[in-house]
Amino acid sequence: MKQITGAEFEAEVLKAPHPVLVDFFSEDCGPCRMMVPTLQEIETEANGSLKIVKIDVAAEPMLASQFRVTAMPTFLAFARGNCVGQTVGAKSKSSMKKWFEESVRST
Repeated sequence: MKQITGAEFEAEVLKAPHPVLVDFFSEDCGPCRMMVPTLQEIETEANGSLKIVKIDVAAEPMLASQFRVTAMPTFLAFARGNCVGQTVGAKSKSSMKKWFEESVRST
């Protein structure tokens, strides 16, 4: 997982060749920290078929505002440069994978 800035968003997310899961987080958010191992497992198991990036809402308030992020963690699913899904809150690995797959499949 890579933490990105607003300047990297287009290249890392919008122009990515594979689906991207974007994690909007805050350093002082307990559920955000709880999700790190889960997201790492999902990314590892995907073997390059998806990418996960993290965006710190305190460092990137304009990006958070653009996607109407008001609670952390907020997860966005991107496919072919479009946001195709959004969910809020910590989730189990299986429910996170299911949400992401269903979001990306609907495109």
